[in-house]
Amino acid sequence: MKKLSCLWLLAACYSLALPAAFSQTQPEKPVEQFNSASRLLNLTDEQLLELVQRQTFRYFWDFGHPVSHMARERSNTAFEYGDEVVTTGGTGFGVMAMIVAAEREWVPRDSVAARLLKMVRFLAKADHYHGVFPHWLNGATGKTIPFSRKDDGGDLVESSFLFQGLLCVRQYFDRDTPQEKELRNRITWLWNDVEWNWHQRDHALYWHWSPNHGWSMDFELRGYNEALITYVLGASAPRYPIDPQVYHKCWAQSSHFKNEKEFYGIKLSLGFDYGGPLFFTHYSYLGLNPTGLSDRYADYQELNVNQTLINYQHCIKNPNGYKGYGANCWGLTASDTYNGYNAHSPTNDLGTITPTAALSAFPYTPEQSMKALKHFYYELGDKLWSEYGFIDAFNETQNWYASSHLAIDQGPIIVMIENYRTGLLWKLFMKDPDIRRGLKKLEFTSPAIGE
Repeated sequence: MKKLSCLWLLAACYSLALPAAFSQTQPEKPVEQFNSASRLLNLTDEQLLELVQRQTFRYFWDFGHPVSHMARERSNTAFEYGDEVVTTGGTGFGVMAMIVAAEREWVPRDSVAARLLKMVRFLAKADHYHGVFPHWLNGATGKTIPFSRKDDGGDLVESSFLFQGLLCVRQYFDRDTPQEKELRNRITWLWNDVEWNWHQRDHALYWHWSPNHGWSMDFELRGYNEALITYVLGASAPRYPIDPQVYHKCWAQSSHFKNEKEFYGIKLSLGFDYGGPLFFTHYSYLGLNPTGLSDRYADYQELNVNQTLINYQHCIKNPNGYKGYGANCWGLTASDTYNGYNAHSPTNDLGTITPTAALSAFPYTPEQSMKALKHFYYELGDKLWSEYGFIDAFNETQNWYASSHLAIDQGPIIVMIENYRTGLLWKLFMKDPDIRRGLKKLEFTSPAIGE
């Protein structure tokens, strides 16, 4: 059955990984943190948010790949690939986290810029396909690591997540120093080289292309899912943009685009019934500010708030009777689970709560997210809190607690909490001139880009 062509459908094919510790190479200047074996109590809300962001950042700084400085796919070995696997999309989330670290002075600005410069130099020499990077790379050599048998070429969606982050870096590091000028220039070269229109065939946009298998993956980017950012970047590209009509004739034309029904008394304008996993409301919106953002199809702040509230209400109603669910313990999205990996949602509920779901929802549901954060930290912290922030997921019915962390889950926690606190990444992304032009080409309106 061909449903939604999204990351979790592919990842679910690899759900039998056995955890094993990576041999970690610590950088020369690890981020100073509190002892991960203990927790500070009686923190103010702001102190708790800062602590969670900063501790989670260690995943990208202390555990970043020592050669490429890209984000490792996960903190435990997986899929028999060993410890060299770095993730294109997760790295995009990681570089946005590095901006937060520089802004909040967890790490000196020049140290962050230096690491990012090494990373983009690495990317300039790494495997790419018409400027599009693969889902996974070998962090030491830059060679493609296949994500699946035929997924061994360009991954347009993962590359979108990467460039969402890199464009924020280009905006943030704006000083007239040799280091920051080179960083901006190299990002611009990578950005200009992406042939977004190579992935357009007639009136459809395709997720994958392989030099060995061509278009045989055959995943059209039809909405609604996590790939909205791909269309925004494709329309914004200065050299190889997509035709704006493909947004209307492919993305907006599918059996799971328009919804307009109510679930738990809450209207959902777009997407699957009950909204699907919550990463739909996170990945595209780490940089793309949904506040006041609308087009002919939806008000995107309303859409994201409502999908989150449906997810929240489902966990309160708890129709399956899972242990632990409630107003303080909620959040269903893609993550590890007790029998592998799955895309959890109200219609695919296995009893597994994933902290990133509620914590990355702070801009949408601050009160509910804060209650979940305090529960995860104060009441379940002896089982959930670790050196890299919260573990990936847990299932109290199965008495299962993950030993893993995933880049694509850790990154949004840092970035979306920051967007809730200051709007930093939203401001950076939305002021990019290319992005403003692209959004207008797709007929979006937003106070951030001018009507």
